Amino acid sequence: MNKGRYSKYIRPISFFLDITFVLIFSPYFLDDLKIKHIHLKMFLFLAWILVSVFNKFYEVYRYTTPVEILSKIVRQAGFFTLIIIAFFPFYTKAVFNSEAIFFYVSSLFLIIMFLKTALFYYLKKYRLATGNNLKNTIIIGFTEESIHLKNIFDERDDYGYRFKGFFSDKNKNKQILGKIDDIPVFCLKHEIDEIYCSLNEISNEKMKDLVHFSDKNKIEIKFIPDNSTILSKKFKLNYYDLFPVLTLQKTALHDPSIQFAKRFFDIVFSLFIIVFILSWITPILAILIKIESKGPVFFKQSRPGINEKGFFCYKFRSMKLNGLGETPASRNDPRVTKTGRILRKTSIDEIPQFFNVLKGDMSVVGPRPHLWSQNEAYGNKIQKYMVRHYIKPGVTGLAQVKGFRGEIQEEEDMINRVKYDVFYIENWSFIMDIKIIFITVINIIKGEENAY
Repeated sequence: MNKGRYSKYIRPISFFLDITFVLIFSPYFLDDLKIKHIHLKMFLFLAWILVSVFNKFYEVYRYTTPVEILSKIVRQAGFFTLIIIAFFPFYTKAVFNSEAIFFYVSSLFLIIMFLKTALFYYLKKYRLATGNNLKNTIIIGFTEESIHLKNIFDERDDYGYRFKGFFSDKNKNKQILGKIDDIPVFCLKHEIDEIYCSLNEISNEKMKDLVHFSDKNKIEIKFIPDNSTILSKKFKLNYYDLFPVLTLQKTALHDPSIQFAKRFFDIVFSLFIIVFILSWITPILAILIKIESKGPVFFKQSRPGINEKGFFCYKFRSMKLNGLGETPASRNDPRVTKTGRILRKTSIDEIPQFFNVLKGDMSVVGPRPHLWSQNEAYGNKIQKYMVRHYIKPGVTGLAQVKGFRGEIQEEEDMINRVKYDVFYIENWSFIMDIKIIFITVINIIKGEENAY
């Protein structure tokens, strides 16, 4: 998706460095507060994540101004301090020391401010000096606003955008490379990252096709507003200098702070399952599986994950060894063992996937990982099918709890799966995740008709 760039690593590295300093500094400044180190570190870790999510602390982009960055740092420091102070009434043995807290927060944020400022300006200089970490862009429309945006791309090299050309159906000019219908081929050939679209330049039908194309090929669409534009809640307004640009918000799950929070939940939940369930159920199932048929206890199979990156998905083996590869199980499948039928009926065979969650290949909740053969069969056939790969696949998902799981007997079965997967991605909430997990547990207890 990022065509060899390293931008996707900047936020995780920044978070890791910040939380490291949060924890390292605490013993030196907060030792006199009479709080157990393990309790203090756990509290500071959770407090930092909580404040970061609500403050959107790690949402810093190449066009973000130094003033905005400073504002985020000040808000982060303020809210983080308030949460630390609010901790004391609940920890009765602690000794409140305002001076110690002041020096801790001040030292911490001086270091963080230095690191963020240094990184911000280093990336700008790096782009100017080397020409790397650039995004290829095109503009639909040849209007006063689009020309203005093109000039910003040309003049502000530190933003890191490489302008490739204009496309328009309404204007004829030597600077226009082609019509809107020519965009898909051009984008794939020149590895375009972002499409900027003048809203008056494209029909609804062509916009629908363009959004579908961008979804499939992971190209971001941004809109250039005119004075009569009514801003929808689906759009986010950003400024390049004083120039407004609207970004189509696909889902809350693209928000880095939400991704951090969801990943944190995944780690905690998967560790709980591994320690309290897999630790004792694995030896029992290993004996039953080995007694009934020869072969390994665990079954692993390559599946497409986020951005179609392959990973090995783990399960308890429920079939006899066979050479049918990616052939899905069918009702009364002779390959399935007696133990395997119970495992499949209760979905217990899926529990080892919490190792995938801990590794970061999967999430607790998300679209179920399909077979590679299913991707090939339906990727170009079902609209928005490839949107499933915008996020990590899940151990359970909305489509599964709605009953769309098991054998694909007709195309409509896959269409319904994709419909619910896309709905989940576009309407995600933490409450929805909890509800899906709860329904999944209920279904495991009572068994499911399509689980075979």
